[in-house]
Amino acid sequence: MKKIKVAPSILSADFRVLEREVKAAQDAGADMIHCDVMDGHFVPNITFGPFVVEAVKKCVAIPLDVHLMISDPGKYADAFCDAGADILSFHAEAVGGIDDVFALVGKIRARGARPGVAVNPDKPVSLFMGALTEIDQIVIMSVYAGFGGQKFIPDAIDKVAAVRKAALDMGVGIDIEVDGGVNEQTARLCVAAGADVLVAGSYVFGGGAENYAGRIEAVRGK
Repeated sequence: MKKIKVAPSILSADFRVLEREVKAAQDAGADMIHCDVMDGHFVPNITFGPFVVEAVKKCVAIPLDVHLMISDPGKYADAFCDAGADILSFHAEAVGGIDDVFALVGKIRARGARPGVAVNPDKPVSLFMGALTEIDQIVIMSVYAGFGGQKFIPDAIDKVAAVRKAALDMGVGIDIEVDGGVNEQTARLCVAAGADVLVAGSYVFGGGAENYAGRIEAVRGK
């Protein structure tokens, strides 16, 4: 069985002491640091750009899992690869169609990052299924992209199961990440359906630095 990876989202970290926060998460056992990039257009919120990703990259040794919640992600893929993204995910609904998914996945891989594709709760997995053999990570949103601390949407479980079944049928070794409302309880449902990467923002960073390790392990199921 694959190890369940936990990627705390800095969206819920204290940006006044961001270096301390990401180092504390790494020391507490986080497998990756999740960076939510929002542009105020694709989603109704604005977070940060490549400069913050580059700064975080200098603070930790674990991979950066960068999630582009932006319009025209292809325009900015190079900048985030240059900033140090190890995994770079974009939304399938933010590009024109399956040919565009293929093209951007190829571009990201050519830049040395692992390509990921995400979908919001109201979008079907059919938007990317035709390119599943070329994608390294699928991001199933269990909240609507745009803000942290939202309540988990249970329909995400069915999407996880459908993607995992398709991957197994194709013989594709793909990571399935669930992003949004993940805590000790919802993590179990996600893993049972086939997820192996869990993004936890407010659950980890909202619990106080002294509790990061315990919360990460709780999400992991230990």
